[in-house]
Amino acid sequence: MSKTYNILMYSHDTYGLGHIRRTMAIASQLKCHGVNILIITGSPIVGRFEFPEQIDFVRVPGMIKQSNDNYIPHSIKIDPIHAMSIRQSIIDATAKSFQPDLFIVDKAPRGLKHEIMPTLEWMKQYGKTRTILGLRDIMDDSESTTADWKEKGIYDVLENLYSEIWVYGHKEYYNPIKEYSIPESISKKMIFTGYIPRKTHSRSGPEVRKNGKKLVVITAGGGGDGYPMMDAYLKALEKYNPQNFRTVMVTGPFMPTEQRRDLSERAKKLSVTFYHFYRRMEKLFSNADLIVSMGGYNTVCEILSHKQVGLIVPRETPRLEQTIRAQVLKEQNLADYIPWHKLGPDTMMEKINHLLNDSNSIKETVSNFKFTGLDVMHQRVNLFKDIC
Repeated sequence: MSKTYNILMYSHDTYGLGHIRRTMAIASQLKCHGVNILIITGSPIVGRFEFPEQIDFVRVPGMIKQSNDNYIPHSIKIDPIHAMSIRQSIIDATAKSFQPDLFIVDKAPRGLKHEIMPTLEWMKQYGKTRTILGLRDIMDDSESTTADWKEKGIYDVLENLYSEIWVYGHKEYYNPIKEYSIPESISKKMIFTGYIPRKTHSRSGPEVRKNGKKLVVITAGGGGDGYPMMDAYLKALEKYNPQNFRTVMVTGPFMPTEQRRDLSERAKKLSVTFYHFYRRMEKLFSNADLIVSMGGYNTVCEILSHKQVGLIVPRETPRLEQTIRAQVLKEQNLADYIPWHKLGPDTMMEKINHLLNDSNSIKETVSNFKFTGLDVMHQRVNLFKDIC
């Protein structure tokens, strides 16, 4: 049997959908003849996604973040320390059995509660695995990120345990080397890939415009903190009763049941199409005239991939990542946004009407936006192997 090139990917997935969706988007594009990809994830809903051939996953017990650096098991009722021990054992055993040629870590350099540190140390001694840290374009504001990285020794981890650092963004938009005070010994390993494109869908199907009305899709990603945005949206519909557009609302699977029930009952009265989870979001995005979201990295990539107009309502806690990204996109004329502290039905309806009727400038900029993320990653991987 011919030698395969094994890629191991790690996505800690304590909250939301962004990490696992980004990891799967990368995996689906890196697979080719002779490549095996195994994803280690804590996502409680990873089984809902379709996995193509040559890609599989290992599920570790899911954890939920209660507060900064405090996590509890998502489902099983055991001590958090015991749950973390199980996760670490599975990760370490998987890596040693799979013997990957490439290890790609999503966002967290040490893993959840530094659970991948033993694996990274083993790989350094093993000497046959190239280690990659994949970072989204923006982590948090400069002060918070540098303080956190200094406290946790992240700079030492980046310098000593990673072969390369892939930044999934544009240095011209936001420069983490400058913002996060990254020394040259680390910055020389950083590769700016550009944004990661998502699978698109042609404008067709059941969500196509009905009765001449435009379509607004509102989504909260995982949904755990999306209620205020969706509440403001429904309040806008309840107050103004617009007749020139219709709405599809997707709350996300992690929105608390009571909040989701409240939105569902109000949406029904307003003839809003309601889902708590939609497996093929690309179908909705392809047929939208406007997408309202919270501005997570994954959702932004999906909006731009479909060449759509986006209205972002970024959260401001527990980090400013989404707010900074919304400001960057606004500066680049790639989207518009509503600051969280200005969120309300009046502001929401004003922005929606404006973007539905006067967004040609954004449409033109978005239509010319170039995705380079996967091309750059292919180039890097092809430097490491001779299979593809």
